[in-house]
Amino acid sequence: MHEVLAVNISEAARRLGLSPRTIAELVSRRELPSRKIGRRRIIPVLALEAFVKNDPSTDSARPEPFAQKSTTQR
Repeated sequence: MHEVLAVNISEAARRLGLSPRTIAELVSRRELPSRKIGRRRIIPVLALEAFVKNDPSTDSARPEPFAQKSTTQR
C-alpha cells in the first residue's frame, strides 16, 4: 500500500476539521501551500501537518490578552 502525498481541498478540510471554503481561503492567502494541476488544486499532506504544528495560538510566547497595566499615577 502507498502513502498519500497530497489531497484535494475537500479532503484537506476533512482532515483539519474545517470547511472547504476555509481551506480555499487559506490557500488564496498563501497560508497553506498548494499546487494546481490542470483544474485540480492539491495540498501536500506535509503542508497540512506543518500548518497545524505552526499554529500561533499554541505559542507560549504570545502576550496575555488581558494583562493588567500599571495604574500608578505620579
